[in-house]
Amino acid sequence: MRFLMSASTLTIRMDDELKRSAADVAEYYGLDLSSVVRAVFKQMVNTGRIPLTFAPEEPNGESLNAAAEADSFMASGKTGRFTNGHDLLEAAMR
Repeated sequence: MRFLMSASTLTIRMDDELKRSAADVAEYYGLDLSSVVRAVFKQMVNTGRIPLTFAPEEPNGESLNAAAEADSFMASGKTGRFTNGHDLLEAAMR
């Protein structure tokens, strides 16, 4: 015996380009937008949280520059002003 739940309709207004782009991402994963919205809502109910990430996943320019600088420093063979981790941490705590 199968029980049918009543269904509701949700209308969302958004920019056409945003909808097309989101549909492309969903299609990449074999889903349609309705399935994605249902999955997000189920995740919200199951966890009590909104499943969104607001932090950028790609490093920004400042981070990329710092990493490149660190790579150059390490490749140069130079040593820093600290000879061990203890001295580094001690200076950082001042």
